[in-house]
Amino acid sequence: MERVLSSEVSALVGQNAKMQGWAQTIRTHAKVAFVDLRDRTGLTQLVFTGDILEAAAKITPESVITVEGKVVDRPQSLQNANIVSGKVELTIEKLVIESVASPLPMPLNDRSVGEEVRLRYRYLDLRSQKMAENIRTRHRLNQFIRDYLTEQDFVEIETPYISKSTPEGARDYLVPSRIAPGKFYALPQSPQQYKQLLMVAGMEKYFQIVRCFRDEDARTDRQPEFTQLDLEMSFTSQEEILNLIEGLFLTMIKKYFPEKKLTSTKIPRLTYQEAMAKYQSDKPDLRQDKNDPNELAFAFVVDFPLFEWKESEKRWDATHHPFTAPKPEWEGNFEKHPKEALSLQHDFVLNGTEIAGGSIRIHQPELQSRIFEFMGHNKANIEDKFGHLLEAFKYGVPPHGGIAPGLDRFYSILLGEESIRDVITFAKAGDGRDLMMDAPSSVDEAQLKELGLQLRQTKK
Repeated sequence: MERVLSSEVSALVGQNAKMQGWAQTIRTHAKVAFVDLRDRTGLTQLVFTGDILEAAAKITPESVITVEGKVVDRPQSLQNANIVSGKVELTIEKLVIESVASPLPMPLNDRSVGEEVRLRYRYLDLRSQKMAENIRTRHRLNQFIRDYLTEQDFVEIETPYISKSTPEGARDYLVPSRIAPGKFYALPQSPQQYKQLLMVAGMEKYFQIVRCFRDEDARTDRQPEFTQLDLEMSFTSQEEILNLIEGLFLTMIKKYFPEKKLTSTKIPRLTYQEAMAKYQSDKPDLRQDKNDPNELAFAFVVDFPLFEWKESEKRWDATHHPFTAPKPEWEGNFEKHPKEALSLQHDFVLNGTEIAGGSIRIHQPELQSRIFEFMGHNKANIEDKFGHLLEAFKYGVPPHGGIAPGLDRFYSILLGEESIRDVITFAKAGDGRDLMMDAPSSVDEAQLKELGLQLRQTKK
């Protein structure tokens, strides 16, 4: 007999059915026991009477069970409209307890449980209705993105997870090489250089739902590893990129979140100067009612400064990243007026949170070298860190640009979660630790020796 799910069982009244899942709640009386079986589609009430009642007494909450029995209508007064199979129940004739669950270290479906406990027992937390819904919704939204961009002639391309360490703004996670002792790979802060190289390769329209890695101090809206929608287009303009993102996100919300109220059906464009003057922020919250969790106020911010002054290093650095193109009128004289120079950077903002950043890229090798040199890199350093990119640009590179929405941040706002950790399956704690796997952790001395590494005691 094939397994039947809770969403299917109502159509089988009068027939025998086999069901499998978790025993969510157990209610025992003298001559009858009721068990709510949970599967991925919802709940079904099981009824145990007669000879099988003794076997049912061994079921504990969250035990995994297989049952067979007859599907019958519930009495009208006992039907439950809040569950998917609320009009029927299964009278059990056969029971197999696949695994007996020990008492749980935390209650399910109780969001008041401390986050550290929930992360320590994440596999239990994911059984809760809210977390299960979040993860399934995330899947549906990811699939929508893939379908939408594929229809726009984009190609999904995977890029490497171990690469070269290059200065791009944040601290790299380093990966020591066993085959080249003393040398290191780095986990990518983003696929920035790879996607630009894909434009050189003639792919023209690239996207990827990709994991990125940044060794940063604790932040409420950032994880050591996070997910972004990464995309790049050749022969494009800033306005074409913004229109693509506007269409993608507004169509997604209309389809999956019709209850949400859009402050504006056309996403406004603000310059950096306008945003700072009017809202004192480059990620303004444009909601009409900031207490309305269902209101969504998007905005694009453009015309960012090309550089920002790094007082600690006494030098100018890129406001976005060093591959961001200056506005055409600043290409020839940004060295003389770095404070005034503007870029073709664009940010995407939702309810006062930056959810994407991007730009038109520099595609002229001479201009890219000038930017690097102005930021303080000497020619030898430029060749060492970026020589591969500059060489590729010698062989015909199209004008190109892109953007990278942070999906964790975006999904957490859509789903009404205060923390991005509640839309990530196996999230790290706020300080970057994996409480479930107990990482980071020590490694064997033999592993260090094989890599040619030796630990040095640091002063506390």
